[in-house]
Order: sequence, then structure tokens, then C-alpha cells
Amino acid sequence: MTRIAGHRRQTPVPTSRPWQQLSAHQRQEMDADVVLDLAWGRLVFGQTFAGLDGIVTALRSEESGRRDICIYPRDPHVLVGLAPDELFIDPSYTYRLDLHRYRPRAELIRGVFVRTVTSLADMEQINEIYLRNGMVTGDPGTMWANHRTRCFTYLVAEDRRTGAIVGTVTGVDHVLAFRDPEGGASLWCLAVHAQDAPPGTGEALVRVLAERYVGRGRAYLDLSVMHDNSGAIALYRKLGFHRVPALCVKRKNPINTPLFASRPPGLEDLNPYARIIAEEALRRGVRVEVTDPGWGEMRLALGGRTVLTRESLSEFTSAVAMSRCDDKRVTRRIMERAGVRVPRGAAAGDGDLDAARVLLAECGEVVVKPARGEQGKGITVGVASADALERAVALAAQFCPDVLVEELVAGEDLRVVVIDHEVVAAAVRRPAEVVGDGRSPVTELVRATSRRRERATGGESRIPMDDATAEVVAESGYAMDDVPPTGRRIRVRRTANLHTGGTIEDVTDRLHPQVAQAAVRASRAIGIPVTGLDFLVPDVDGPEHVFIEANERPGLANHEPQPTVERFVDLLFPETRRR
Repeated sequence: MTRIAGHRRQTPVPTSRPWQQLSAHQRQEMDADVVLDLAWGRLVFGQTFAGLDGIVTALRSEESGRRDICIYPRDPHVLVGLAPDELFIDPSYTYRLDLHRYRPRAELIRGVFVRTVTSLADMEQINEIYLRNGMVTGDPGTMWANHRTRCFTYLVAEDRRTGAIVGTVTGVDHVLAFRDPEGGASLWCLAVHAQDAPPGTGEALVRVLAERYVGRGRAYLDLSVMHDNSGAIALYRKLGFHRVPALCVKRKNPINTPLFASRPPGLEDLNPYARIIAEEALRRGVRVEVTDPGWGEMRLALGGRTVLTRESLSEFTSAVAMSRCDDKRVTRRIMERAGVRVPRGAAAGDGDLDAARVLLAECGEVVVKPARGEQGKGITVGVASADALERAVALAAQFCPDVLVEELVAGEDLRVVVIDHEVVAAAVRRPAEVVGDGRSPVTELVRATSRRRERATGGESRIPMDDATAEVVAESGYAMDDVPPTGRRIRVRRTANLHTGGTIEDVTDRLHPQVAQAAVRASRAIGIPVTGLDFLVPDVDGPEHVFIEANERPGLANHEPQPTVERFVDLLFPETRRR
């Protein structure tokens, strides 16, 4: 039975006894067999069930793609023993904040404004944050319907500088949910945007939720946290939470596989681009052997078949296709033959700059890049003079003796991911920028933003503190020690490469069919099963485009919410495809 209580008022009866020892009279006061739908899954309140068989039946009705949680079951070891092939005890801790002991913070957390959700659009933004944190998303309509009852509380955190939603938390009032005689409440789904959230966002969300329940006269606030989430545990202890002997039980479904199945050695040492593939493979029952964690190399096996991968590069990509992507001059020729427009270009190898100078004179501005290379190394954008051309060519030659000079085409930097010759994702990549807070100089803003990028990408993305950064900042009218006003955005890099702190915005639904067709035509011409194709487009919604380069190992972790990782594993092991 699913019950969502609405406006019923009940005076809580605080008790110092743990929930397992509720008296028979107290249990009679509670509603029976209470299951709440939180859209990403259901909360099964174990203490409201008269017998364990009822909990097993409730968990067996879990829908595909959801994550149900049974909290507060009596005798959880016996519960799992009733269905050992289906259930497991979650490796998490339950922490409790006794609300009568809670003390508000002396001063507000700067830069963050926490509020109640006000629209369905807020729920969609919450889902975006869930996706970025690898959490199960929920139906926004169900979440909005929940919020319209007092049983649920959905909070979001806004960045005061930009107004963007950068964090969320959900609260459940146990008194309104099942007439809890202990007068409790619980906290779920605390999540923040790792890159953009100001420091203290998580703490602000927890505090506001706790204070809401203090205002309602609730006795405690419980939460469940993974045993190895040391950062979250440290925050909860700082706020006064303490552990209580309550356990959670879940179903052995594909989403929960990492929690009950053995983890291969080296998995934690993989970079985010390889690890996200390993996690998806494990969820599907594919065996993962990490052969070289530093290189991102793994051997995936299912049945009698194995595939060696390095991030999104696999044995399915031929050496010929790789060589076509590796040399940008070769890629240009292939695209021209395939009818895909490329920018005008000239070679500048062995110190011969004559053709490059002619191109510069005709175009006014050019881009200089190594003919072979990756991650934006050695690329100079916006070269406008003969002296700058010589310096840019010398820089590029440090990475490859063959240098390519191309006309500078105005437009957005668009990455299109094509897997098995189908467009799976498209995203606009933008150069790194910082947002002024009215207090910090540009140098501090760059360092703080770079640290957030590093944390969010496992060290894969950072903003270099070099002359190029200072030059770009100067073009915006600032010096590195200037203090920009609150909300002022300042670009700090010219290129949109993610490894130098660039950001990415999903535009898959806006991709023009002509650009999508050009991307598929390009992938077929190269003969590559997985590729990231870079275009410059004057308008994301329009048909105009210029091809820049092809990447044989695109970072699939950068394109949520699009199913890039799922389609990659589909390619490797089509028998595991979810129908």
C-alpha cells in the first residue's frame, strides 16, 4: 500500500528509545505498510510493517530503473535471509541529528541562497544535479506532486552571483507520512554541482532543512550516507549528527550492483572517463579487469568474448581510423572528399611560413595548431600579426614539427559524439571563465574555479595560471590583481578545451539535422565507430558549420544527460542493451 499523507497534524511524542523498541501501543498509532514514492524510487518504512514478508513483497515490486530503499527494518539480517538472492544490506551508515540540540550557524553562508522549490522547472533542474552526481533521476511531475503536500520538502540552493541552481536536498516528515510516534523526519538526496557550487552549499542546504523541522517541532532528522563518503560524514558530524543503529536494505538490481558485487582491483584509480564506462559495464554484468589504471585501460568480458578498451577507445577502432584522426592534415583531406566543409588552411612546417603568411593576410586572423596532438596543447587562437604568427608556429612545433594554420572561423565550439554512426550527443564547449564576487581578485577567482574543476573531473580539468590566461583577462579590461564586481563574468582562456577548465552545455535537442548528417558522414568517411567531432557553428540551431577535427577517444563523461556511455557499451556488448 502506498500512502502519501498531506495536511494531517499530529503532535509528536519524542522518545529516547531507539525505534526498534517501540511499544505495542506506539506501533498501533502508526499507519501500516507505508511506502512513499520519491520518483527516483520508493521509501519503504520497515517499522510500519507487521511482518518481514510484507517488506519482501514491497521491495519485489520495485520498477525497472528505480532504486527503492527500506529504512528502519526490524531484524534486517533476517529480512535479507528471506530473499538472499534478491536483497542485501546497504553498506551505509544512518546518522541522526537531535533537533532539540541543534544550534544555528552564527553567520550566513555567503554566496548561497536556499529556498523552497516554486515550479516544475525547479524539479527539472534538480534532476540535472542528480545526473551530474551519478544519482538516479525521478519524474519531475511526481516530485512536483509530492512537493504540494507538506509530507515532502524540496529545497534548492541558488548561487547568489548567477542565480543558477547549484544544489538540492529533500526532506520527509515522518509524522505526516505515517504518524510517527517518535516525531522524526529524514533527509534524502543531498547533492551539489561540484564545479559551480560556492563553498558551503551542502551545509546551507542541511541547515535550512533542519531548521524547517525544528520549526515544526520534530524530534530528530535522520539520513543515510555511504560508509566511504568521508567528506559528507565530516560535514554531518560538524553539524552535530551522530550514528544510530539503523540499517537500510535494497534490492540486487543493476543500479545497485557496485554496492553488493565485488569491485575489481584498480577501479578506484581510473580517471573519470574510464571509470564511468567500467561502472556501466559492471551494472550490466560485464566483468571488468583493470589492466592499467594510469592509462585508463581495461579488459571487459562477457561470456567467452573480451574487448580491450582505453576509455572510449576500443579494439573496434582500427589503426587506420586512428591514424586518420591523429594527423589533422589527413582528416582535412578526408572531410573535403566527403563533402564536409573545412576552414581554409596552410602548412607551416620546417620554418616555411610563406603560405601561412598569405593565409593570414587574406583572413585577418588565424588559428595555429600542431598537426598532431590533443587536449588543446600548442594551439593558439586569434593570431593577427606576422610576429604573433611566428611565435605561435614556434609554440606548436614544440608538440609536433608539422604545423597547421587555419582561418579563424567565428562561432560556437560544438562537439558532436557519434557512436556506431549515430549521433548520441552534442554540446557547446566554452572557454573557462570566472564570476566576480566583489571581494576576490581575478587570481583568487581563477584558483578557486580551477580547484572546483579539478574536484569535479578527478584532476582532469584545471585552469593554467600562465601568460595566456593573463592576456585573455587583460582583453576583458582587467589585471590579475583587480577585483571584479559581483556577477561580472570574465573569460580567462581562449580555447574551449575541457582540460584547461572549459565548460560544456548539452545542446543535443537543438542540433540541426544538416549538422547531424555531416557528423555521421564524417564518421563513416573516417571509418571509426566512436568519435568526437568538433565543429564551429555561428548558430547552434542553424545548419551552417565548419569541421575542425575528429577525436578518436572522446570523453564520454562530459555529456550527461545524454546516454553516451550506455551507447558505447551497447556497441561493445549489444546483447546487454536495455530494451
